[in-house]
Amino acid sequence: MTDAAATAGTGVTPSLVGRRVQVKVPATSANLGPGFDTLGLALAHYDELEVSVPDAPVLEIEVHGVGAGEVPLDASHLVVRAIAHTFERAGVPLPALKLVAHNRIPHGRGLGSSGAAIVAGVMAARGLLEGVVDFTPDDLLEIATELEGHPDNVAPALFGGLTIAWVTPEGPRHKKLMVHRGVSPLVLVPEHEMSTALARSLQPESVPHEDAVFNVSRSALLVAALIQSPELLLQATEDKLHQHYRAEAMPETDRLIRALRAAGHPAVVSGAGPSILVLASDPSERADAIALVEAAADTEWQALPLAVDFKGATVVNAER
Repeated sequence: MTDAAATAGTGVTPSLVGRRVQVKVPATSANLGPGFDTLGLALAHYDELEVSVPDAPVLEIEVHGVGAGEVPLDASHLVVRAIAHTFERAGVPLPALKLVAHNRIPHGRGLGSSGAAIVAGVMAARGLLEGVVDFTPDDLLEIATELEGHPDNVAPALFGGLTIAWVTPEGPRHKKLMVHRGVSPLVLVPEHEMSTALARSLQPESVPHEDAVFNVSRSALLVAALIQSPELLLQATEDKLHQHYRAEAMPETDRLIRALRAAGHPAVVSGAGPSILVLASDPSERADAIALVEAAADTEWQALPLAVDFKGATVVNAER
């Protein structure tokens, strides 16, 4: 992270009043079966926001779509918190803000809505501070991870594609990979939510050695299946580390995943759930999976046939 104003010799932060940025952030699905807290996939389903610095020294927030009437409209709003944290890390005073959010990513469904909000705030701050402070990709990932707690959702939201995320003594790191064009993701979203904290509380402190070895093999196979050999996705999405421990908290998700996998569909819990991610190998397989769920589900599930997002979060400066 570098201070461009100081580098230019002024040492003074210019006024940000009138700056306006537009941010677009994809949904994500973490874990992908065996890649617990490591693998994540960006999906072409977006939250879009406009953030500006008004003349009046007040905070103004509008939320449209998902979360309207539910999320806070003050400084505790997660996007605003992420903007404030990024400004603090950059050593720049936080100005007044106007935020207009158009949310499409479902909340509490395992599609990375909190990670997307954090990334939206980090990217908005980056755009507002353009020419004042420069951020590297590692800076962005580190700041987002500080707020999210782990990088598996924020990495694909930031960078797109399939990401492998890990943590070093120097901070979180990632590797972005391009997904095979034959992979056709399908997300099945139920009406009910799932608490990520509750899902994590169901994880045991330790797992059997053979289960750990099993997941290491499947995680390695999953990377190969997603980038090169989609025909291996059913075997590659097998997991023994987390999904069955969480099954009691989302019985219908578990039952439908079992039915889908028995029919040959590579279905997994999306993130902490309760949504289901099917990593189909072609569009016709997605249609078959949708038909199976419609016939077998006890409650209503929304089917979202999605593409893989390859860009990640974007920010565009649109000053008045």
